[in-house]
Amino acid sequence: MGFIATLSLFLPVFLLFILRLITYRSFFALFIYYIIVFAYNLLTEGYIPAGSTVIENWNVCNNLLDAPLMLLFLTYFSTSPGFTRKVKITILALSLFELVVIIVVGFNEDAITIFLGPALIIVFAFALHFFVRQTKIAIVHQKGLGKAVIAASLLFGYGCYTIIYLMYYVFKTPHIADTFLVYFLVTTFSSLLMSVGLIIEKKRIKKLIELKLTRKELSAIYPETKRATPLRAAMLDFDKEQWN
Repeated sequence: MGFIATLSLFLPVFLLFILRLITYRSFFALFIYYIIVFAYNLLTEGYIPAGSTVIENWNVCNNLLDAPLMLLFLTYFSTSPGFTRKVKITILALSLFELVVIIVVGFNEDAITIFLGPALIIVFAFALHFFVRQTKIAIVHQKGLGKAVIAASLLFGYGCYTIIYLMYYVFKTPHIADTFLVYFLVTTFSSLLMSVGLIIEKKRIKKLIELKLTRKELSAIYPETKRATPLRAAMLDFDKEQWN
């Protein structure tokens, strides 16, 4: 299962690159997230030879960057500049909290135990909010299915990771092998679901880009014609986030 989970983690990395979604900042954050987790799995499964100190330090880095990167990606789901600002403030506050914990406790597993719990709950809460919203849109308006699937992937993943965190770091379960088995199963399913969501969302992105180009061409041909709806309504949610 460790090998299968590692392969499943590579799939979103491959899709984000091949579909050119990493040209957008929110998706680039998701790309970095999966790269870090994928590399950690390679280290822990022994595919990349490394000492225990390297693996332990990578584990701390992995958990330290997890929530900030995922929250940065979740700005893709934001519907207003105000909400995006709130997410970014949350990222800053969480990053400062993690920094204080590292300074006080040290760069070790105790630090993970302290900061990982709140980080997982925060990401889960945002994922739940966006999942409910996107599911309603997908059902009522028959659009945004890709976003709904991506949100479902994150909701499932972080809900299960929170339970695993409690079992492993808080309650110190003696059944470590079983805990890792559950982690691998959750990671595999969540990554596959994320991959499906990325493929569906890429199709939506392509259609919206074509619509945007069509409107620009019509505006050039008929410059004095008023639009029935503002051009902004047809633009991509993440269009303003594209790298220059």
